[in-house]
Amino acid sequence: MLQQQDALNENIKVARVVFHEITESSIKRALQTPRRMDSNLVNAYLARRALDYLIGFSISPLLWRKLPGCQSAGRVQSAALALICDRETEIDQFNPQEYWTIGAEFSGTRSNASGRSTISSHLTHFNSKRIEQLSISSKAEAEAIQNKVNSSKFEVIGVKRSKIKRNSPMPYITSTLQQDSANKLHFSASYTMKLAQQLYEGIKLSDKVSTGLITYIRTDGMHISSKAAEDINSFVQERYGDHFASKVVRKYFKKVKNAQEAHESIRPTSIRRLPSTVAGILDEDSLKLYTLIWTKTMACQMEPALIDMIQVDIGSTDGDVVLRSVGSRTNFSGYQAVYKDTEAGVDASTCDEGDSVVSTLGALHELKVKDSLSLVKLDLSQHYTKPPSRFSEGALVKILEELGIGRPSTYASIMKVLQDRSYVTIKNRVLHPEFRGRMVSEFLSHHFSEVANYSFTADMETELDNVSAGTTEWKGLLANYWSRFTQYCKLASDAHIHQVEKMLEEKFGHILFSSLPNDSRVCPSCEEGTLRFKVSRFGSGYFIGCDQHPKCRFIAGNVFNDEEEITDPEKSELFPHKILGLSPDTNEKIFLKNGPYGHYVQLGDDKTGRTPKRSPVTEGTAMDSLTLEDAIELLRYPINLGNHPDDGHPVLLKHSKTGFSVKHRRTLCQVPKSMKPEAITLATGLKLLKSKNAKQSGRPKGKLKTQELEEADALLG
Repeated sequence: MLQQQDALNENIKVARVVFHEITESSIKRALQTPRRMDSNLVNAYLARRALDYLIGFSISPLLWRKLPGCQSAGRVQSAALALICDRETEIDQFNPQEYWTIGAEFSGTRSNASGRSTISSHLTHFNSKRIEQLSISSKAEAEAIQNKVNSSKFEVIGVKRSKIKRNSPMPYITSTLQQDSANKLHFSASYTMKLAQQLYEGIKLSDKVSTGLITYIRTDGMHISSKAAEDINSFVQERYGDHFASKVVRKYFKKVKNAQEAHESIRPTSIRRLPSTVAGILDEDSLKLYTLIWTKTMACQMEPALIDMIQVDIGSTDGDVVLRSVGSRTNFSGYQAVYKDTEAGVDASTCDEGDSVVSTLGALHELKVKDSLSLVKLDLSQHYTKPPSRFSEGALVKILEELGIGRPSTYASIMKVLQDRSYVTIKNRVLHPEFRGRMVSEFLSHHFSEVANYSFTADMETELDNVSAGTTEWKGLLANYWSRFTQYCKLASDAHIHQVEKMLEEKFGHILFSSLPNDSRVCPSCEEGTLRFKVSRFGSGYFIGCDQHPKCRFIAGNVFNDEEEITDPEKSELFPHKILGLSPDTNEKIFLKNGPYGHYVQLGDDKTGRTPKRSPVTEGTAMDSLTLEDAIELLRYPINLGNHPDDGHPVLLKHSKTGFSVKHRRTLCQVPKSMKPEAITLATGLKLLKSKNAKQSGRPKGKLKTQELEEADALLG
C-alpha cells in the first residue's frame, strides 16, 4: 500500500520478518533473515475476511425478517450453536433403559491391622457370556444371578500384574487452557482470556517494573523455545532430582486439526518465578491461572508416572460365574510430584491432572491362584442409562478444536456472542440452548444445509490453508462458494413466513404445546380453530394462537416472556382461559385469562366482533382462589369520580396489576396501599393529583412546538 501511494523513495527497503516465538534470540534471528511479503498469505486473509462477511451479512438480514429478534449468524458461531442444539435434540429424543449391576465382597487373607479384610469385585461373566452394560435388563434376571452366586463356591482363577506408564501432559495452547480453566477453576472462556491477557501484558512486581509473566496467549502451537525448554529441564533437576527430569528435552508437535502454529505454547516467561513468589502481587484468580500454567509447563518436561496394577479374577468352581477385582498404586510419581509441591504454592486440588492413584492393592497383593474365598456380601443395583451430557464451555471448546472449527482466538468471543444474543444460557456451568437459539439453528439447517454442516467451516479452513500454500486461487474459491451460497439465500428469502412457522412447529411442537391441558390443540375460545405457533408481524414476539384469526383472537401464551422461554415452569406457563361464571347484569361469560403482561379478567367472548372489557388481576393474587365476585369487582374499573373543575375532563380511578391510581388527562398518581379504593372521592383524587407523587404519562397530542418547527425549517433550508 505504501508503494501504491508513492510513499517510499528508492533508498527505503521494505521487508517482512517472521518469528514463531517472542524471545530475544528468535526476533534477532528473524531480523537477520528478512523476506518479501508473501502474497499467498495476504490472499488467504482477504478470502477469509470476504467469506465471513458474505455469510454474516447475507444470513443476518434474513433472520431479522423471518425470525424477528434473532440478531445474527456467522460461519463459526452457527457451527457452535448447531453443536449445542443438536445435543439438546439428542437429549429430547433419549429413551432411558433399565440395567442392573452386581457387586460382591469376598473375605480375603488375614490382615494385621484390621482382622479379616474384604475384597470388592464386580460381575464380568455369567454362563460363559461376558456381561455388558445392558446385559442384565430386569430385576428378575438380577435375582436369578443372585441365587446362582449365593449357591456357588469361589476361588481365585487368575492374577495379572502389570505396570502402566502415564506420560506427562502436553503444554497449554489457547483451547486447552480454556478447557482446563473451565473444568478446574470454573472460569468462563472469556474470563480466562481476560486474566491471561493481563498476565501476558505485564504485572508490576516488587521492583515496580511491569513484567510479562506468560508468553503469548492466542496460539495453537505446542512447541517451547529451545532455551526455555532447557531451562525448565534444568530447574526440574534442581528442585526434584535428576530422576524426575526428562532424559532429553521434550519437544511437542502439531496435534490440532488445521493448526497454524504461529507461536509457541503458553508458558511462564521465567519458570523460576514460582507461584508462591507472586502470591502477594496477583489477585486470587490471576494467581490460580498462573499456577495452572506454571505446573503444566513444569510437568511437560518431567518423567512419566509409573503405576503398579493388579487384576484378580474370582470364579465359581463350576466356571459359570466370574467376578473381577482391580487395584493400583503409584510406584513412581514422576511428573505428578509438581502437583503436590506445596512449597511452590501449588494447590493440587485445582491443578492435579487427576492421574494420582489411591493405593487399593491391600488384600489383592497376597492372593494366589486356587486360593479359596468366601462370599461376604452381594449387592444388586438398579440403574438407568443417561442421556448424553450438555456441553460445558470447556467441552464445547474441545469439540470445536477436534473438528477444526474456528481458531483459538475466536472461541471466547463465540461463547460471549451466543450468550449476548440470548441463543444460549449457562446454568450450573453447562450450556443450555434457548428456544430462540434452537429456532435459529433449525432455520439455518433447513435453508442453509451446507453452512450448518459441521464439516463446512473445517473444510473451509483447509481450503484457506491451500490458498496460503499457493495451491488454490483465492478469487476462484470465492466465486465457487458464492455461486452456491446465493442459491441458498434466494430460496430462504422466498420462503413465506407461514412456511417458517410450519417448519418450526413440526420440529418443536413437543415443546411448544407441552403445557396445554390434555395435549389438546383445539382452540378453547371458538372451539373451531387449532392452536398454532405464530410469528408476530410486529416486534419480536412468538406466541401460540388460534389459526382462525382475525375471526378469533385467542392467544394461549407467549413463547418468550421477558426474553425467556415460556416452557420454563419457573418463569411462566401456558395458561388456558377459565370461565368464572356469568355477569349478573349482561348474562355474558366472565373469563380468567393470561396474556403477555400477566393475568386478567374479561367480560364477554373475543368472537363477538367488538373488543371485550378487560381488567388486570393484581400481582400476587392466587389464581386458584379468584372468584366470580372478585372478577365482577375488578371489571367495575375504571370509575369516573367526576369532572375536573378547571377543564371539565373526567378524573378516573383506575386499576392495574400493581394497584389503584387516579388519572386526569396525562397526570397520573398512584393511590397509597393504605387507602381503600371505595374511600376515594373526587376531592381525594384532586388532592392526589396535586401531590408530589403525581407524574406525567404518555406524549402530548397535537402539533409540534414552535421551536421544533423552526429547527426543522432551518435544517430543510
